[in-house]
Amino acid sequence: MKFLVLALCVVTVMADPHWITLDAHEVEQVKATWKAVSHDEVEILAAVFKAHPDIQARFPHFARKDLDSIKDSSDFAVHAGRIVGFFGEYVALLGSEANQPAIKTLLHDLGTSHKARGIVASQFNEFRDSMTAYLKSHSSWNADISHSWDDAFDKAF
Repeated sequence: MKFLVLALCVVTVMADPHWITLDAHEVEQVKATWKAVSHDEVEILAAVFKAHPDIQARFPHFARKDLDSIKDSSDFAVHAGRIVGFFGEYVALLGSEANQPAIKTLLHDLGTSHKARGIVASQFNEFRDSMTAYLKSHSSWNADISHSWDDAFDKAF
């Protein structure tokens, strides 16, 4: 029975091409906030690793290394660009109905690659918490913007 309910949920999501749409106001707020921090890839990833060392431990290249010693390395910058760049790609695609298939593919690929690495939902939530904290402290922030980002994260994750 549980499998049937799950299958129906999956079919419903797949049948609705609007499953990840944000309203225009939310898109505007997410894009404006993202623009304020989009160039901070290294600082964002460092904030995530600092708040959640268990996430850093999931990266073989950075596991068991002092964050201050790796933060200024080119390897860290490249990886930060990839990770934070994903969010930049997601945000850039928001707001256009024509981009729905691309968003769905982007999110599917993220889920598939992270599942294969054993990443669990709680680590996505830790990443989200750290990203939200960074956004709050490095951009204009209020309850409305917080709601927009919550919606964007909810739909992405």
